[in-house]
Amino acid sequence: MFKKTLMGLALAVAATASLAAYPEKPVTLVVPFPPGGSTDNIARVLAQKMQESIGGTFVVDNKAGATGTIGAAFVKRAPADGYTLFVSSLGPFVIAPHLIKGVQYDALKDFDPITVAVQAPNLLVVPANSPYKNVADLLAGLKKTPGKVSFASSGNGSSDHLSAELLWQQSGTSGLHIPYKGGGPAINDLLGGQVDAAFVNINSIIQHVKSGKVRALAISSDKRSPLLADLATLQEQGVKGAEVQSWQAVAAPKGLPADVKSKLHGAIVAALNDPAIKEKLLAQGFEIVANTPEQFARFQATEFARWKQLIEARKITAD
Repeated sequence: MFKKTLMGLALAVAATASLAAYPEKPVTLVVPFPPGGSTDNIARVLAQKMQESIGGTFVVDNKAGATGTIGAAFVKRAPADGYTLFVSSLGPFVIAPHLIKGVQYDALKDFDPITVAVQAPNLLVVPANSPYKNVADLLAGLKKTPGKVSFASSGNGSSDHLSAELLWQQSGTSGLHIPYKGGGPAINDLLGGQVDAAFVNINSIIQHVKSGKVRALAISSDKRSPLLADLATLQEQGVKGAEVQSWQAVAAPKGLPADVKSKLHGAIVAALNDPAIKEKLLAQGFEIVANTPEQFARFQATEFARWKQLIEARKITAD
């Protein structure tokens, strides 16, 4: 008994020492998209604050391609030691597995969820000179010319594309999807009037709304945003069941040691709730989530099922 007690104490001391030493080498935050986007920005904010709070070196590595699935597969294959983390939007977690054949990871089984960091709604926007003044006008246009009103998106299967598909499904209409290679080109053509409408992440378009370069018709969340308090939700304008939140989350390869997971979770939540960081993110349209790993896992499972149903019902492909 005495020997077992000593062994238990030794193991506990070793574990404590190991946790205290973490991180002993650079920690890589893998972002499965190019630099400059929302996910990349969130990762860089977290890397800087975590470096300050728990020491060590935190670096961002952009591994873009195949709708984020290349970066996701890379993380899956990495050692589950806390030195490789995955910072991604919802795409690789809950959308891409339904769109791309032969994805090299199981989104629900191959990662240890840490937290959903932030979420943000999409805005339904049209060019400033558009004849559509509100959602009713747009729906009338969709019904008058089915499959003709063009909606830009940052790519097939993106949250902005699926927001449009959801609008058409819930309103019994159909539009013309125009996928671009990224949000920037889609926004540029929207500003230039080359497309009729788009759903765009609030943080990417709000400055153009406030400057009058585009007109916002609705917000895709279930409640109004304090940044655009006069802008009604889709539900308030008669379209129910079309609520969409884009989100960014942090995960690790499956098998992350519990003590390291706890330390990382605490550091990430503290970073997101740092007053200066929180104020900056809120001003950009992000809502701080910072939930528990268990809450993230439940949320991911719900989102996974929801987007699977929509993608199958609408016969959406990544091509």
